[in-house]
Amino acid sequence: MVTVMDSKQAQDVAHQVVDALTSTLACPRQVVEATVLTLVAGGHVLLEDVPGVGKTTLARGLATAVGGSVRRIQFTPDLLPGDLLGMNVYSRATESFVFHPGPIFANVVIADEINRADPKVQSALLEAMGEGQVSVDGQTHHLDQPFMVIATQNPIELEGTYPLPEAQLDRFMTCMRFGYPQAQTEERMVMSDHAFRPLQGLHRVADIERIQAIRELCARVRLSQPVAHYLVALTSGTRHADGVSYGVSPRGSLQLAAMSRAKALYENRDFVLPDDVRWAAPLVLPHRLVLEDAGYGSSATDRARDVVETLIARTPVPHAGDR
Repeated sequence: MVTVMDSKQAQDVAHQVVDALTSTLACPRQVVEATVLTLVAGGHVLLEDVPGVGKTTLARGLATAVGGSVRRIQFTPDLLPGDLLGMNVYSRATESFVFHPGPIFANVVIADEINRADPKVQSALLEAMGEGQVSVDGQTHHLDQPFMVIATQNPIELEGTYPLPEAQLDRFMTCMRFGYPQAQTEERMVMSDHAFRPLQGLHRVADIERIQAIRELCARVRLSQPVAHYLVALTSGTRHADGVSYGVSPRGSLQLAAMSRAKALYENRDFVLPDDVRWAAPLVLPHRLVLEDAGYGSSATDRARDVVETLIARTPVPHAGDR
């Protein structure tokens, strides 16, 4: 059965998911909104923060709220690509090889501590995240849709980690941090009867068919030429910014447009405003920058965000009559 939705229905569903997660979890609402809108836009999320702030819980909560299947993969140095994608196993009964799907076959895949796996395993994710399919022994297997990877990494503990290559980072639509919760929020959390089971009170508020319909509606949100010009001015500006070796790729421009469309739909509009682009840019662009002598970890991320914020402040915004 094909689910058809209008922009008001899409807005209502997205807000219901955000409200359900915000009322259950101790995450900042803006992080929850950005994660839900990344799902709406058809992208993947990289959550980069210290341990224990609820990154994995948010990912599990999102899958619960939208009624999707969820699989968690703990990335370790000894993980093999087959452990992630699946493998062909010989069956004596049929005298043939049978494909056994790996944990990548789910609507929401939690890639915990993704930077602890070696580059072979990290690269195994590229086709899945970019094409929605995996290839094993020359055979192509399509993933469940909608499909979303929510990866976590700890930027302050570097021993035994493998920095994500630029090609892998470019597959993530958004990258964000949680930060520590406010004191009042943390007090309510420790006083709760479900402190160690935060998802116990969370129930499904949507379904996979509706999410897929919202994704299709999001792709049809109009992006006018002046707004597109403004968007490209931001992404191309990163390629010439001081201290940047390599700026945002054209894929980054496409993903910034997709996230801006999701924000517009979330506000019950069928067209993108420059404000949508300004909101999405700090989520979509910084992790794609390769900085000169930046090193690795939180300091590099902070510098990249500063570059993007400076570009946003300096780039002229289209006038209302140009839209």
